[in-house]
Amino acid sequence: MTRLIEIRTYRLKPGTLAAFHEAMHTRAVPMLRSKGMDVVTYGRSDHEEESYHLVRAYADRQALDAEQSAFYGSAEWREGPRGALVDRIETYLNTLLWVSDETIASMRSLNPTDEPGAT
Repeated sequence: MTRLIEIRTYRLKPGTLAAFHEAMHTRAVPMLRSKGMDVVTYGRSDHEEESYHLVRAYADRQALDAEQSAFYGSAEWREGPRGALVDRIETYLNTLLWVSDETIASMRSLNPTDEPGAT
């Protein structure tokens, strides 16, 4: 079976990686998962000092649109960790790919630890 993954890469403002990771790890990712989103992996990206990634899996494009619309439109997100993350982002890019369940399982094994530099 194949699923759609969204790879979101962030270029962060200088000196914000540790605080961004803390907000992502302790607030945003638990919130995403509590709303039923499949967070595959997230953490510091190896190609640049201030870069970060978030990978989520969806059944299809309609599921992605519906889940993200509900989540990002919620007061819980807007009044919660949104500011702690958005204020630290310089730019971001989304890429959508269809991949196998085996690929997702392999990516999932890369989930980070509590350390800001972990991937």
